[in-house]
Amino acid sequence: MERATAGDVLRRGAGARPRELAAAALLVSLHQLAEAAVPVTVGWVIDLAVVSRDSGALLRWLVVVGVVFVVLASSAFVGYWLGAYTERMAAHRVRMDMATRVLHPAGGAPGRSGELVSTAGSDADRAGEVCRVVWGGIATLAALVGGAVVLLDASVVLGLVVLGGVPLVLLSSRLLARPLVGRAEAEQESLAAATAVATDVITGLRVIKGIGAEHAAAESYRTASRAALRARLAAADLTGGYLGATNVITGLFLVVVAWVGGRLALEGSISIGELVAGVGLAQFLIGPLERLTELGPILARARGSARRVAAVLAAPPAVTDGTGTLPSRPEGALRVRLDGLAVDVAPGEHVGVVALQAADAAALLDALARDADAPVRLDGTDLRDVELDEARRAVLVARHEATLFEGTVADNTGRDPAALAAAAADEVVETLPEGLDSDVGERGRTLSGGQRQRIGLARALAEHPPVLVLHDPTTAVDAATEHRIAMGVSTLRAGRTTVVVASSPALLARCDRVLLVDRGAVVASGSHAELVADARYRQAVLA
Repeated sequence: MERATAGDVLRRGAGARPRELAAAALLVSLHQLAEAAVPVTVGWVIDLAVVSRDSGALLRWLVVVGVVFVVLASSAFVGYWLGAYTERMAAHRVRMDMATRVLHPAGGAPGRSGELVSTAGSDADRAGEVCRVVWGGIATLAALVGGAVVLLDASVVLGLVVLGGVPLVLLSSRLLARPLVGRAEAEQESLAAATAVATDVITGLRVIKGIGAEHAAAESYRTASRAALRARLAAADLTGGYLGATNVITGLFLVVVAWVGGRLALEGSISIGELVAGVGLAQFLIGPLERLTELGPILARARGSARRVAAVLAAPPAVTDGTGTLPSRPEGALRVRLDGLAVDVAPGEHVGVVALQAADAAALLDALARDADAPVRLDGTDLRDVELDEARRAVLVARHEATLFEGTVADNTGRDPAALAAAAADEVVETLPEGLDSDVGERGRTLSGGQRQRIGLARALAEHPPVLVLHDPTTAVDAATEHRIAMGVSTLRAGRTTVVVASSPALLARCDRVLLVDRGAVVASGSHAELVADARYRQAVLA
């Protein structure tokens, strides 16, 4: 959603189920009008039956009161259910928009994973509450207008007091609600920060325990949690002050209505039944007016959350998405140009890259994976002009930190025996109780580091892409397994372009050519055996 604003997010959420939203507003309005009709019908009972001592009229009007209560109950049940349904569906639409943006191939979604989870969760739910403002606001106004019409019919003076007072109450509520937007945003931001810290701690729990950093991690979360608590309390204080102030304003308004009605009754301008109806309506109006004042904080929270959602939706993509296509079977000629770093790979060639600086390896991998807008050509076609998904299928980058999907081994790797054997993942499968059908858990947590690495490598090999880029695929395995993998990858990928960004002697020895990269430039090139004579290469590979 380009240039998304909070208003755009709220309108799109409210438009998720327009028919159901309209029905909810209609039925809840009917419920409110039925509630307003109760004191009116009681007043008619008094004037037309009790005062006249007509038992038949009394019975008929009691039946009318019963019908009013049936309408009141049935419309409330269906109307409020539909209202809650529209809120959930609005939140779902906002959440799906968030997921679409975060998972877009072009990337660029701002924030850490925990913050994005919080935004797609609690912020989407709060943005969905705009539906409550819509149907609740319409029903409340219907009740106020209905009550005012009845009062005008009974007494123009009393009706004008209501019609003149309601806009003043609305205006004061709106003015008092303005500061709540900023508080709501601050509250959600602090909550997102705490969620992000918690996510990071849980994700890296093994590493944290391994380095003995439990206390530091706990202190980090404690600090973020306390900041979120302070923001929540500050928002609660402001909300409490708002509700208190608006209740005082509402109470003063109702006192004025009751006083005017009482004076009119004393003067004989209205009947006893109309007085009862007027007092009952004045009491009834407390509910709609209170709900009206509550809509201010709800809308403020919804707008605050919608702004956070809009910030994600409107974030620019990390890379541009092309529209072109590649040949069905690319030959695999690769050409990369990165600020002084020039890498050319012939079709079917196996090339190793040893980067003395981690930044050089990261820049090369980002360029090849199309995670950065860099000039990379495949068979002469600039990949920036090609659709991202197609470009990434043609040049598949298997990063060192690749995460396994939840499910079975086969769900991750498929059942290609050649790919499993080349990655030495067949040995892993043999040790698992259900073989390929064994569950690997979330992020492959049921497997060891070496097992996860081999399963991840098998997954990449099973795709058989025209160009495969491997980043440190054997750092968690023993030397014997590493040699087997090196031989397996070399054999399986024979005749297809393969780039290995690593410092493993076993992998580099199987490459046709190895590039030594330092500070953004290729400083040496040759076979593994030839480059061993270079002290820099020996230090990086053999030390």
